[in-house]
Amino acid sequence: MKIIWSGFAIEMLKEIFIYHKEVAGNRIAKRIRTKIFSTTKQLRQHPNSGQIEPTLEILKEGHRYLVIGNYKVVYKEVSEGILITDIFDTRQDPIKINNPERKPSR
Repeated sequence: MKIIWSGFAIEMLKEIFIYHKEVAGNRIAKRIRTKIFSTTKQLRQHPNSGQIEPTLEILKEGHRYLVIGNYKVVYKEVSEGILITDIFDTRQDPIKINNPERKPSR
């Protein structure tokens, strides 16, 4: 299966990278980004390996997630492959993941 990243997920990943680069340095930021990318590769062979995302069940689109450190990689299966829809910081209020007005801050 093909892994597809939504524009929103890419922007969230950029924000995570920039934040960690400023706070912890370039090496740590690259390590976190690499870990996120490498973990999502497992979805090619095992698209149902993540748990169902309970806060997005009301959408009835089959959203699942993988946890990588402090981040949830939210995805769903689409006809073209696996669509990564969001990278969500688990230290936030979980209900924020379902906020239609949530946008990248930068």
